[in-house]
Amino acid sequence: MHFSNLDWIIMATAFAVYLGIGLFVGRKAGKDYNSFFLSGRSMPWWLLGTSMVATTFATDTPNLVAGIVRRDGVMGNWVWWAFLLTGTTTVFLFARLWRRSEVLTDIEFYELRYSGKPAAFLRGFRAVYLGVFFNVLIMANVTLAAIKIGGVLLGLSPLQSILIASTITVAYSMVGGLTGVLITDLVQFLMAMVGSVWAAHYIVGLPEIGGLAQLVTHPDVLPKLALMPDLADLHKEAYLAVFLLPLLVQWWSAYYPGAEPGGGGYVVQRVLAAKSEGHAVGATLLFNVAHYAVRPWPWILVALASLIIYPMDPPEKQAEAKLAIERAGGLSQVDEATRLAARGVTSLRASFPTMPEQQIAHDLAYPALLTRLPAGLLGIVVTSLIAAYMSTMSTQVNWGSSILVNDVYRRFLNPKASESSLVWVGRLSTLGLMAVSCGVALLLQDAVSSFELLLQVGAGTGLLLMLRWFWWRINAAAEITAMAVSFAVAVVFVLWKRFGDAPPPGWAQMLLGVGITTASWILVTLFTPHTDENKLREFYRRIQPGGPGWKFIVSRAEHDRQQIRNPHVRPGIATGLIASASATAGIWSLLFAVGYTLYGQFVPALGMSAIAAIAAIVVFLCWRQLAATRA
Repeated sequence: MHFSNLDWIIMATAFAVYLGIGLFVGRKAGKDYNSFFLSGRSMPWWLLGTSMVATTFATDTPNLVAGIVRRDGVMGNWVWWAFLLTGTTTVFLFARLWRRSEVLTDIEFYELRYSGKPAAFLRGFRAVYLGVFFNVLIMANVTLAAIKIGGVLLGLSPLQSILIASTITVAYSMVGGLTGVLITDLVQFLMAMVGSVWAAHYIVGLPEIGGLAQLVTHPDVLPKLALMPDLADLHKEAYLAVFLLPLLVQWWSAYYPGAEPGGGGYVVQRVLAAKSEGHAVGATLLFNVAHYAVRPWPWILVALASLIIYPMDPPEKQAEAKLAIERAGGLSQVDEATRLAARGVTSLRASFPTMPEQQIAHDLAYPALLTRLPAGLLGIVVTSLIAAYMSTMSTQVNWGSSILVNDVYRRFLNPKASESSLVWVGRLSTLGLMAVSCGVALLLQDAVSSFELLLQVGAGTGLLLMLRWFWWRINAAAEITAMAVSFAVAVVFVLWKRFGDAPPPGWAQMLLGVGITTASWILVTLFTPHTDENKLREFYRRIQPGGPGWKFIVSRAEHDRQQIRNPHVRPGIATGLIASASATAGIWSLLFAVGYTLYGQFVPALGMSAIAAIAAIVVFLCWRQLAATRA
């Protein structure tokens, strides 16, 4: 790619702004742990919500969506649209509970909820499991997209792409802490949205496309436009994998970053940084509306356009190539052309002959189309993608280092550490996490396969993460079992896929993982000792979760003349569930309304808009009622 002076100026200016923000807030942010990792618990809902959205707008997200649309059509996005159910329950059930906890990290929750050595072990194990292993895998996936964009747009080697993309990010993250991350997220999100919308507008207008009307009527695109599956085809395995499984099982059962059942990760970090419960709820609601209803369509349009510019191999050619691979005894026994044809990416290889074969996948289509942008716009779009990378990576390294500092270093290694030393350990762990994740990124292949691996690793843990707030009987042993079993099942399937014959399809692996893991932790819950009752009473007194699952503990406390129920705080569980269901229906309807408008189908667009408006009214009424339940 040829970048004009204007393109370079745009990128350099953006880098200077990001670094300047980090330096500006660095002195105040480095005062103590609370300031560095939680911004003094004083942040407003709009800044926190925007930061959540910016974090989920990673460099790999457009690539992921492009790969999904090319492979499974627009409907394939149900694999992540279904997570809205998780998001809205977090908004109206769990955000206020997290804010009441007053913990410093979501990992500290374990010693608030459980007791004894099992709780301490769980806190330490979970800190390493999530703060290092899971976090590194997420950041590596994001960095993989940066590698592909750097290779396609700038002609950079993977190592060059990593060094350029990570240096500024780790610099302002180490200096500015969470406050620096939040402010840069705001700037980066605005830049990212301008870039993605403008790029989609330009690409759809290319001569080969001919505009939006021609795009949605092109014969290669028409089969990919459906937003919902055809009921007559529900027996097909593809629809089970991309629609029924995510909607009926995946959203409540799988732990996925940004959509953790019961809340977790960087979402909870921002909830804990909110100035009040109301701001915590408002931030998570803004996040879900923007993330699911507003942002996906520019990426989807580019993905659909890529089907015309870089057409997939015909189904019969893909089938022949797959059969040849099977007859030859594996991928290594056939030539590159056959392997590429089996994946349907021959046209992408022809356009980018110097890219490593392992990086030629459908998710390459998004950065491939960006090579057609003109000077100026190219600089804005590339800067927006770099901004998307930085916003996600800065959040992940800040959150990960907060766990390493609070839940490993201070909890187990140096309980008497000074505030200044905690900040410096946080800065060093930020650097370390960035370096490790960049190394892992060099081993990954494509965004979709990494997404599926993350889902499988967390399969079966989600129900426990929600019920632990509302059922006193769940204990630390159950959580340890859920983590260990889900990880072991994922490893078995990875090894089976690599070394075995005919592993189960992805949807079957998910169902097996969920079933085995869920059955395991339920049995362990029922047949192991419960958490110390004094710990349970203290948890209820602080959190006020409510619900029938705590009736046993509340009644025993009242029998002992202990008042653990706050009469001024109503649980609001039923109202929260109604608000969650209404918000889910409204956001999905808004998502469809935008899609049908782009498709030129204005009658269904109007109908979806009406449903969204009714849902918004119901949510508003529930919001007012829930406001009276806040502590």
